[in-house]
Amino acid sequence: MARDKGSSVDRRNFLKTAAAGSMATLVASPTPVSARWPVPRRTMTPLMSKQAETDNPAAADVLTTDRPGSDFMIDVIKSLGIEYICANPGSSFRGLQESVVNYGGNKSPELITCCHEESAVGMAHGYAKIEGKPLGVFAHSTVGLQHAAMAIFNAYCDRVPVYLVLGNTIDATQRRPGVEWDHSVEDAAAMVRDYIKWDDLPISLTHFAESAVRAYKIAMTPPSMPVLLVADAELQENPMGENAGLRIPKLTLPSPPQGDSGAVAEVARLLTAAENPVIIVDRTARTAAGVTLLVELAEALQAPVVDLAARMNFPTRHPLNHSDRGHELIAEADVILGLSVTDFWGAVHSFRDQLQRSSHSITSAGAKLISITAGDLYMKGNYQDSQRYTEVDLAIAADAEATLPSLIAAIKRLITGDRRTVLQRRGQQLAADRQELLDQARTAATYGWDASPVSTARLSAELWAQIKDKDWSLVSDVAPGMSNWPLRLWAFEQHYQFIGGAGGYGVGYGAPAAIGAALANRKYGRLSVNIQCDGDLMYAPGVLWTAAHHRIPILNVMHNNRAYHQEVMHLQRMGNRHNRGVTRAGIGTTITEPNIDFAKLAQSMGMHAEGPIADPKDLGPAIQRAITVVEGGDPALIDVVTQPR
Repeated sequence: MARDKGSSVDRRNFLKTAAAGSMATLVASPTPVSARWPVPRRTMTPLMSKQAETDNPAAADVLTTDRPGSDFMIDVIKSLGIEYICANPGSSFRGLQESVVNYGGNKSPELITCCHEESAVGMAHGYAKIEGKPLGVFAHSTVGLQHAAMAIFNAYCDRVPVYLVLGNTIDATQRRPGVEWDHSVEDAAAMVRDYIKWDDLPISLTHFAESAVRAYKIAMTPPSMPVLLVADAELQENPMGENAGLRIPKLTLPSPPQGDSGAVAEVARLLTAAENPVIIVDRTARTAAGVTLLVELAEALQAPVVDLAARMNFPTRHPLNHSDRGHELIAEADVILGLSVTDFWGAVHSFRDQLQRSSHSITSAGAKLISITAGDLYMKGNYQDSQRYTEVDLAIAADAEATLPSLIAAIKRLITGDRRTVLQRRGQQLAADRQELLDQARTAATYGWDASPVSTARLSAELWAQIKDKDWSLVSDVAPGMSNWPLRLWAFEQHYQFIGGAGGYGVGYGAPAAIGAALANRKYGRLSVNIQCDGDLMYAPGVLWTAAHHRIPILNVMHNNRAYHQEVMHLQRMGNRHNRGVTRAGIGTTITEPNIDFAKLAQSMGMHAEGPIADPKDLGPAIQRAITVVEGGDPALIDVVTQPR
């Protein structure tokens, strides 16, 4: 073959040149790191000379260790029973990550790969509300913690335990030049200290062990909140030493605080004598036992329950569940018992958001207000999640669920035969009223039944028809954005069937929390159902990949109204208030032009998906097909184009 001698390179000459160059490189290689510091000079001797045989070997870098500190750290984390670690990979915790996957065998904890730190913490948030204990999160120094901050705030406001371990390089002399300086910080936890419960910076492995156990204990003690440990990179990566004398402290969780016996007796007296008592619940049932105890309390008193639904507290079809007419009952009540109510003031007041904002109490004159909450045991000032100060007649600073057994016992001791007859008559009337509320909801749900886009009531009804005979769990909170249709139409009975909202109302919580809750449900074989808002998913859509990659079975049904509709309504309100109309309220608030194809988005992440579905007749069959996929162990998504609310 002809060769262009002016432009081509001769292969034989090229190889000769390369070989010569490599030999020159070997001769001129840089001085080893160990020889950069002043050392006694020695005269070079011929290879294999007698002197070379007797000389001490040249100093060399120690490049490996079989016992890094991170191995012990993982042993400590294993001792806490943490099943999973959610993380977006980062070099500041590379030692810990390597120990999880190699030393720890990637089992208890198992690493869950996330595409964003906010998703990692959001998954931990949802997981804890199903499992009742923390999931671990590794985060990367400055930038990782900043990404995670919103999700941490949500968990803090929701009083949910999240266990965070943050990598950081503390010793400035050990930081690699360049990026490691930008990704290191003197006080890492300062960024989030206002909305975590406790943090620490261990400087030894013994210190880490004690603080790791302490952090778990603090996170799990009501009121539960996120905690953070800073894991120094040097502490992770340096050898432990042969005789480190390390041990893991024993974890002992404290019993939740119960109400004072005298105060509980007074509460029982007031409730038993009341003609129109009302029980308000919010973050009350921490466990399945809490739901059972609340039912026992309500039935003992034959008193209506108003569930503000931050958790699954009380069965929705129970004759004493009157959440749909809470304001009416509160206005008529003579005794109001608030159990772990976050916004007690809001529950007993009416607030008017007009040009001149105003409010007034809706309670009747002489009504007695009682509060039992662990929220009084812990308060911070900068972030104002505490809500307005509520004037109550009796306040018990204690965990409501832990106090219920003694309160129920005290009430039962006070109920005489004559009083029981009166209470039973009250219960019969409440049961009839509850059935009327359910009938009204079912009738209202039929309005716009065949409309396109799909009504939120039809979406809820179609879902319920497919899941009602299964062991299901609603792992999302879209109740306000869905006109509360799931809570109005479905029969919620089990503690795990509803996990409540974000706490801090931070958009971007929904999808990660749902998948974290589905991860917790997986080992129980439950059907996890997520009604997913469109704007929320777009904050961190990569969490769909996490679900597909780790085979987390979950049914995602999009509530795709193609807008941040709450903000549409706010802009409409402002337009009306300023006499400018509502026609331009879609600017900056809608998600159109182009419309997002969520089915294609999910498919690109490896997930089964269908849609967009705008005809309600197509919805039932699509849900059936998706459930088949989920019951086979994989996630699925259905994109449903819906009405605004």
